[in-house]
Amino acid sequence: MVTAPETKRAARLPIKDEWGFFGIRFESIGGYGAHIAGRMLAEAGVVYMGFNGSNFSSYGSEKKGSPVKAYVRFCDSDQEVRTSAPIEEPHVIAVFHEALIHTQPVAAGLREDGTIIVNTRKSPEEIRELLGLEYGTVATVDAITIAVEEKTRVNTAMLGALCRVVPFIDPEAVKAVIRDTFGKKYPHTVPGNLRTFDRGYESVRMMTITPKPGFVREPYRRPDPPFGYLNAPIGGLVLSAGNSIVKDLSASRQGYLPAFDREKCIDCAQCDIVCPDYCFVWEKGTDKKGRPAMVLKGIDYQYCKGCLKCVEACPTGALQEKLEEDGWAKAHRVPRFALPA
Repeated sequence: MVTAPETKRAARLPIKDEWGFFGIRFESIGGYGAHIAGRMLAEAGVVYMGFNGSNFSSYGSEKKGSPVKAYVRFCDSDQEVRTSAPIEEPHVIAVFHEALIHTQPVAAGLREDGTIIVNTRKSPEEIRELLGLEYGTVATVDAITIAVEEKTRVNTAMLGALCRVVPFIDPEAVKAVIRDTFGKKYPHTVPGNLRTFDRGYESVRMMTITPKPGFVREPYRRPDPPFGYLNAPIGGLVLSAGNSIVKDLSASRQGYLPAFDREKCIDCAQCDIVCPDYCFVWEKGTDKKGRPAMVLKGIDYQYCKGCLKCVEACPTGALQEKLEEDGWAKAHRVPRFALPA
């Protein structure tokens, strides 16, 4: 926990839950900077605005593409933070990539007057349909495009969007923390991150959903663990062999992916050698002399996280870096596995 300095004036939250807290949850994946974004937001609220607060993150393996949740709590300056439990019913949820909507229950526990912010090119109306929300406020911001153009990461754009939807968070306080955080080791990145923050703040689109007459929000229920001491399997068993087939790494891409040109390809397999996720799909065919050979058919973008190692390895330019457009990967995907319907 970080405690507000004694010299700070008393600070009061305009919105609180039944325990006196304002809760924010970041839904993200490794590599998007959600952990440091939560830390910077908490520091801004405590050091620069006078609130008391805490932040922490929850994640498994520390690698790009793994699910990450970050939590920030604020309370009045005269209240102590005596909990480090996950924020299950937040006032604000920030989703760092729209693909998480399909793989994670990102809107779980959102309060009836809460706001969910999604990094996407889609409109708030489209995201509302994807989420199936019947209440609250939906906000969208194209944080990936901003980060690509500014050569930064999406986390500062998402912080800007969050400051826009939470009126009591002072944008200047967050920008001061951005200067402090990046200025120590990477001072050359400060201007770009400040521009990213400002563009995220200005680019937010919002819609408030009016619940239907008689609507009652379902109370949040913590999901039960799949196994307990009565039904846990014997250790060492693989319960879902081949479960990597259903994984979707598309949320790991930060704006770019490899585009494949079959005409330039010589089937040298240099791309396949360097690919960490086995994205390339091959089939039996013949080479230019008519001899039996394996021929590169295309890329399964479901497993591609946009590392672009294949582009660097390709000797003929058959793979080129491409700015991802909505729907392009789905239209050009060559499935690696034939999954049952």
